Amino acid sequence: MPVQYYIFLSIALFCIGVMGVLIRRNAIVIFMCIELMLNAVNLLLVAFSKMWVDAGRIDAAAAQLFVFFIMVVAAAEVTVGLAVIVMMYRNAHSVDINILNRLKN
Repeated sequence: MPVQYYIFLSIALFCIGVMGVLIRRNAIVIFMCIELMLNAVNLLLVAFSKMWVDAGRIDAAAAQLFVFFIMVVAAAEVTVGLAVIVMMYRNAHSVDINILNRLKN
């Protein structure tokens, strides 16, 4: 399968994630869109690592290590994000991000 298919799929997933972050107001949906963007980057890294390994320029472990690091960062982001959403829901009884402006007072 050519690398261009992976690139187009990754770009499409990343754009869907960006649009979700910019348009939606629900905090849970925003965090899901951020995860979608991180997974698009993971897909792109794996595709490029396969391309470079097939060309004989790098070993397979180099790019796979970056993918593992991104997955660890994504897991930490989910943990912190869900904790923030739970605290926001406890205080405001809503997960709408427009409520955060009222929490300043």
